[in-house]
Amino acid sequence: MAVLDNLSGFEFEDVMEDVFRNLGYENVRQADRTADEGRDVIMEEVVDGTRRAIIVECKHTGTVGRPVVQKLHSAIATFDFDGPKRGMVVTTGRFTNPAQEYADRLQQNDDPHPIELLDGEDLRDIADEIGLDLYNGRIEILCDETLRPYDPAADVDTAVAEAFRDIENIEAADLPDPHSSVTFRPVVAVTADTNAVFETSVGVIHRINDRTRFVAHAERGQPQVVDEDVATLVTENLHATVDLDYEQFAEVFDDVEERRFGQTQTEYKEWAVERLQQHHTTTVTYTGDNNVTYNKTCEPNRSDISVQSIEPVYLPEVRHTTDIQKYTYPYEYYAAGPSRVTAEDGIHRCVHCDTSGVDETYTYCPNCGAIACSSHIKTERLEGEPVCTGCAVTERFALKTKYFYDDQNLEAFREEYADMPLHEKAMENKWLAGGSVVATLLLVVGLLVIGGII
Repeated sequence: MAVLDNLSGFEFEDVMEDVFRNLGYENVRQADRTADEGRDVIMEEVVDGTRRAIIVECKHTGTVGRPVVQKLHSAIATFDFDGPKRGMVVTTGRFTNPAQEYADRLQQNDDPHPIELLDGEDLRDIADEIGLDLYNGRIEILCDETLRPYDPAADVDTAVAEAFRDIENIEAADLPDPHSSVTFRPVVAVTADTNAVFETSVGVIHRINDRTRFVAHAERGQPQVVDEDVATLVTENLHATVDLDYEQFAEVFDDVEERRFGQTQTEYKEWAVERLQQHHTTTVTYTGDNNVTYNKTCEPNRSDISVQSIEPVYLPEVRHTTDIQKYTYPYEYYAAGPSRVTAEDGIHRCVHCDTSGVDETYTYCPNCGAIACSSHIKTERLEGEPVCTGCAVTERFALKTKYFYDDQNLEAFREEYADMPLHEKAMENKWLAGGSVVATLLLVVGLLVIGGII
């Protein structure tokens, strides 16, 4: 754990806060800075039904002597806590013999405030025990649980098959197997309480008493709060997570990728506090004792915000790509078993324009593989099947544009059209043929002129 030696004192305290949280201690937090700019970690444990406070002194130094242990013992005695208390000194280095002897004597004498000593060797053992991974000098969030990336009662491609059912003129048998991939994206579900009261000479002008829960993408860089529907997907399924078994999912998906959380729980906690500060900051208008109107910006202090929990979990982002002739159709969603939130729908989208969305009608063109909206799909004249405007060969007959799969179909219809009597040719333009007598006569005359008869 040589990387610990490269940390500053404050960074080491941040690391230890995360270590203790991963070890299962409760209500782990750092106390206010003392006069010498040190910050102790305070936490709690429950033993045989009794809650006990633990005051931790972090020393990022080569050796720790007896005075440090004695000073902590005095601090424990004066610490305000309604229940038993004990202490702990942790260091990246080692303890002197007098320091170890002092701590041992407290244990042997059944002192009400015993002190446990953890040196650099102990920290290495702890890291191995709980699988902590040091990352850029800090201990990033580690998690081995994920929301389920697919419905175990259905095929992994079920979502894609359901999407294609809305497309006209395509059968399930016509669809190739899509390429499927899953990216396990780290997210954190944060629960925090904000309690603040703002007063002036006229009394309380604003009060905040709010519990907030939100979900954020937790990859490297600045966390991003997810959309409301994705947050609901996560929070409603936190009770039904499964182990992130890479090999198991590699048997189901063509590609599997796991992202890193990239930051520590402490960093996410600090980000959450800053975000809630901004969220709850507001300007209040009130009237003073002198009947003058004032505007006051009410911003909660960091101490007004208490982060109750940071729950890490992986959110599966599943992406299917279906190749049909010359087109590729992506379909991407966040998954939690049978529940999902669509992120990208390239199936309900016309390949020729911006039309998209499940409320439109789309038709499959078997000639080129296009999915097109009603404005870009036509009926092929010779076969009577749909063809899209992007691939169709066109020519005007009876003053009306006709659509064909290819030049061969066009040539076949030309021969058929040449043998048609005039009244059948006129029927090729049903709008005119079914209209007024004058329009029909004009159409016939036009056909005679085109045919060189008159």
